[in-house]
Amino acid sequence: MEQQRTDAAESRETKRQRDPFERFVDLSTTLISRAPFFAVCVAVVVIWAVSFPLWSSITKWELALHTFGAVLSLLLLVLLENAGRRNTEAMQEKLNVLAEALAALMDSRAADDPQLREAAEDLREAVGLEERH
Repeated sequence: MEQQRTDAAESRETKRQRDPFERFVDLSTTLISRAPFFAVCVAVVVIWAVSFPLWSSITKWELALHTFGAVLSLLLLVLLENAGRRNTEAMQEKLNVLAEALAALMDSRAADDPQLREAAEDLREAVGLEERH
């Protein structure tokens, strides 16, 4: 019996290489999630607090931290959203593989049970649902 592959399974075969942005996100997520990054952030805040006498006005002093914080927050948000999306895609791919394996097992046992064969077809159809929505 020939194994039927879903569109989701076929897309896994063609998308093995990651682009430079995805590699950058991987590296950034790894670095950001470690304690040294937190220490650097604390050091920046301490340096900012100690530098108060060097600024000509309190408004400029506050604006410097708020601007830096806003830009850093935006960049981190984009990186974390990308990492979260890829994590969700990876989990979906794993579920698809499990569903395909279960459907293949159901097919191997479905010779005498038409309901089991129908359930296996329903499962294969459900594996491709994320591509249709």
